[in-house]
Formats: sequence, C-alpha cells, structure tokens
Amino acid sequence: MVFLLPGVKFDLDLIQKYDTRAPRYTSYPPATELSETFTATDFQAAIAASNQRKSPLSLYFHIPFCQSACYFCGCNTVISNNKNIAKPYLEHLVQEIKNTTALIDPNRKVLQVHWGGGTPNYLEPDQVEFLWNNITRHFNIDPQAEVSIEINPRYVDRNYILFLRKLGFNRISFGIQDFNPEVQVAVNRIQPEEMLFDAMSWIKEAKFESVNVDLIYGLPHQTLQTFRETVQKTIALDPDRIVVFNFAYVPWLKPVQKNIPLEALPPAQEKLEILKMTIEELTDNQYLFIGMDHFAKINDELAIAQRNGTLKRNFQGYTTHAETELFGFGATSISMLEDAYAQNHKQLKDYYQAVVAGIIPTSKGVNLTQDDIIRRDAIMSIMSHFHLCKSDIENKYHISFDEYFSQELEELIPLVADGLVSLSTNDIQITDIGRLLVRNIAVIFDTHTRMRETKFSRAI
Repeated sequence: MVFLLPGVKFDLDLIQKYDTRAPRYTSYPPATELSETFTATDFQAAIAASNQRKSPLSLYFHIPFCQSACYFCGCNTVISNNKNIAKPYLEHLVQEIKNTTALIDPNRKVLQVHWGGGTPNYLEPDQVEFLWNNITRHFNIDPQAEVSIEINPRYVDRNYILFLRKLGFNRISFGIQDFNPEVQVAVNRIQPEEMLFDAMSWIKEAKFESVNVDLIYGLPHQTLQTFRETVQKTIALDPDRIVVFNFAYVPWLKPVQKNIPLEALPPAQEKLEILKMTIEELTDNQYLFIGMDHFAKINDELAIAQRNGTLKRNFQGYTTHAETELFGFGATSISMLEDAYAQNHKQLKDYYQAVVAGIIPTSKGVNLTQDDIIRRDAIMSIMSHFHLCKSDIENKYHISFDEYFSQELEELIPLVADGLVSLSTNDIQITDIGRLLVRNIAVIFDTHTRMRETKFSRAI
C-alpha cells in the first residue's frame, strides 16, 4: 500500500488497473478527431460565427525551430542549426496574421498571447521584435493581457531575458526535465545546474509576473532518489508554477524517442514511488495540486482561476480564461473556437504555399456537434475542477443529465467502489485518489476515443 496524498492510501494494483491509455484532454474532441474533410472554407465560416459571439481571444504563435533534438520531445519541431531558416518562416507567419485578421472582428479583445515551439528564443532579438510589432499592429491586445513565452535556458543570456520583459512579455516558461547529468545525456538535453539557476535569477531580476518550469518523470536512468534531488532543486528555484509531466513513450508517433534506451526507463513501481514523492514534496512546500500534472503557488493565476471557476484546458494545458476562443498561428498550430477546431499544415512547404495563395493554411479540423459541446463541458469540468454539477449541464443545455448520461453513470459505479469518484443526486466529485487518474474518469464521457486507446499515452 502506497501513500500518495496525506491520509490517502493507493495501492499499485489499483494504479495498474486504471493505468490505461487515454487522451490528455487538452481539447474535446481530442486532436485525433481532426479530419482533412474540414477545409479552410469551413474555418472561415467558423470565424464568422465566432465574430457573432464577440468572445475575447487567446492567441498562440508556433515557432517550430530547435538547434538540437530532445529525445523525450512530443512537439512538432524543425531541427536546424541554420538560423536563416527563421526569416522566411516569420515572413509567412506575419502574412498569415494579415490574412486571418482580415476575417476577425478587430474590436475583439486579446486577453492572452503565448509563444511556443519548438524554441521561440531560437529567434534573434530583432526577429522577436519584428513578430511582436506585427502582432500588436493587427490585434487589439488588452493592456492587462497575459503575454507568455517558452524559452530554452541553453540559448539565453541576461540581456535576452531583460529584452523580452521590456518588449512586453510578462510570463515565462522553461523546461528543466531533470537536473541529473546522466538523465540529461540520455535525452540529449544537457543543461548544467548553474545554467538553470542563472536563467531563473535573470527572470526574477526582470520581474516577470509568473514563472513556470517543466519536469518530466519516467525518463531513462531516473530513480526515486535522483528525482527527489531534482524536485528539491526545483523548489529552491522558487517558480510560481511547476508542471510535472509523465513521460509519454510513444516512438510509433515520435520516432526521435527511439534514441531512448528502453531498458533504462524506470519500472512501474518506481514511477509510482517517484510520483508519490513529487506530490508530497511539492504540496509540503506550498504548491497546490491544480490538476493532473500542474502545481501552483496559492497566489498564482492558475490557483485563482481554479477557485473562481474560470480554469480550462486548451492545447497549451491549463489556461486561466475560460471565456476566450483560441486562434493559433504558424505551422502545426491549432485554433480552438467554440464550435470548431482547425489545425494548420505541419510541413513548411505546404504551410508556405497556402499563405502565399492568400488561403488560411488549414490542413484539417472538425466542426463540433451539440453532443460534442455538451460532453466537452462535462469533461473539462472534471479535468479542471475535479467536480461536475449535473444541474449546470441541465440548465445550460436543457437536458436531463441522468437520462443523457445514463450509460456513463452506470460505468462510474466501479470507480465509485474503488474510491475514485463519489456520486450524489446533483454532483460527481473526483476524490483525492481519483485526481491522479482523472483522465481515466474523463474518458468515460468520451464517445470518440474509448475504442482507440492505443493512440494515447498511459495515464501514470
């Protein structure tokens, strides 16, 4: 029997019972449901409908380039040391912004901006400024907007960090993954401890409003003791948010992971012990367990959004503005509107060709049905708040929850018996134990992917 949360016992047999494959539910339907039958014309129609709703906006800009491959990575990247590759990409990205904003109501406020990748700090300062100026020229950015960027600490110095803050970025994120040198070598991500502490000192000097760091458990050569040291050093860095990802070993989807020695991955029992220790260390050091893999200080926006009921998930993970609709720009990026999702072309050649033709570079997408929207609300409530109020769904969609989800309520009964969920007349409450397996609870409400489990990573 293993203690995972104070006063809560969880045994390995139960973990293994529910450690099946399930989506991470950064969207519903998941991205695996996007179809090439959805075209740029469909996305234009979705934008027109979105303008009628007048929802505020979130913006995502994908910078795909990295100087070297990290073997654990599941992102859509372009590996190149030739930085000249960025210039045509930025030119096409700005043209895409112009093409798309011609269709978006200019009065809609932007509450969030995020640059991800890849490695956004692959760009030189003048290139960052070029893109930034075009974003602010074409969008109505709220003065209080959250403006965040992901960086690779191997490729920044103090001046670059201070430059980002002065330009307008107020939130920043960087990947640690693991402090241990042996692990870093195995995943081709060598960044000495001093480098990470230097990066954090520059970020704090620049007075960023929130700092997020990423860890990954389940990497090769990790042990309970070595990862404890990583967690303790991370706490010493004092970030506002810590994301602790379960390494998704999916070499059939991400061939770069074939470089990872399979025999060096920690076994299931050790991964469980690592997870247990991580939760205990972080919650003992004033970090709240926000959900699934996110921890935040009590005064961080994620914690505040969860208390206020405005937390939701999108393709970047947990986000603080549930009322926004997301537009993604750049190769592979995904837009998430209220009733439609659309993904851009992944290959630069195809992306460039569409942009030059003046076409929105949509490669695939999906129009959501009313059933999708109802189930999305249920799943996102479970994922973001560990709670689902039946009457909220009933009042919003004019349905009888118990009738609509009669099959799902039946399927929850074994989870109730195992202590993952508690049911009452009006509420479905995820227990402390259930929080660790929340994906496996949410999948019960997912009609798209329960029959396609092999496409997804394991929950633990």
